[in-house]
Amino acid sequence: MSCFGSRVTPDLYQNCCNANNLCEFDGDMSSIVTAPIYVQQVFDAVKFNLQGMKTFNEQNFHPCLPPGHRVKRVIDIRCKRVFIPENVDDPRNLTLDVDTGISGATFLKDCQGNYLSVVGADGTYSERIMYAETSDCDDNCMGTPVFGTQCVAISGNIVIELDLLLCDSCNNETCFTVCTEVCIAPKEHPMVLTNFFEICMPSAIDTAFLPRFTEFCNSACEARLATNNCGRDLNVDCNGQISGNLIVAICLTCEKKIVVPVQLCVLSTGYVDAPLQQNAVCTTFPSLFPNPIMGSNTKQCKEDPCEKHCEPCEAPCEPCCPCDPCEPCEPCPPPCDCNPCKPCDPCEPPRRPQPRH
Repeated sequence: MSCFGSRVTPDLYQNCCNANNLCEFDGDMSSIVTAPIYVQQVFDAVKFNLQGMKTFNEQNFHPCLPPGHRVKRVIDIRCKRVFIPENVDDPRNLTLDVDTGISGATFLKDCQGNYLSVVGADGTYSERIMYAETSDCDDNCMGTPVFGTQCVAISGNIVIELDLLLCDSCNNETCFTVCTEVCIAPKEHPMVLTNFFEICMPSAIDTAFLPRFTEFCNSACEARLATNNCGRDLNVDCNGQISGNLIVAICLTCEKKIVVPVQLCVLSTGYVDAPLQQNAVCTTFPSLFPNPIMGSNTKQCKEDPCEKHCEPCEAPCEPCCPCDPCEPCEPCPPPCDCNPCKPCDPCEPPRRPQPRH
């Protein structure tokens, strides 16, 4: 339903799609080959949940109730984060600013004091390079513990929607949706959530690549009436303006990872080929990815021993003369009434003529 009380369209839940199945396997084990890949391995990771709460008193909703209707009960309460794709820096967007400090290790910095960051799995510079003296734990074939502190600053707005069951003077019931936008915290004074964690770090001595530290968080929100009572928490004035008392919870899931670059051998059935969608205008199209270089493929791509082949005659006469595959093609003899023989394969070595019986 919209924020203005209109009902959902009948095909609302049909305007969705399924993703294409890009990896298919026909069960033929001969098509499986080993392939090396250069990836990042997660050495250790920790995940935790955080929760922040805020109350809103006498928060106004819109639109106003239709004349002659009253609220019978609340059907559902929903909330969602505000996100404006045209401007990701808009202060209304619900933003998570994560600040993490560690003890027992350090993040590498350049000469200007900036953290050294590398490209992570998300395609951005989201990984910081770590260093610690790990020789003591390396002698025991174990990792080195690192203790960390995390502060998450939350700012921005969320949208709260109420589905209300209305009743008119004739006891006719109808569903009506109202909504409002509330500010969790301004960017200048955000809501701050703090927690601690411990994570294990691999060797920083016996390695060509220092460990990298990465983190990411995701947020959700839940809203409810302050006392879970429609009569106490919702007020309707004479103009149909609805105001309510709400409790909003911001729910966070955060994960910290230590990753290292590694090479792995995997079993593969070949490169992924996405299904083609096109309008037939061009006759040929270029490829996006190169063909894999493997022994089975190179055998099929060997060049012919000759620059050109002799075209087999339609009706050669016996006996067949041995042909040299690397000599220029000779013109076909004129057709005759004798029995034709098998045309010579220009890529086979010449064979001695067999005596006729």
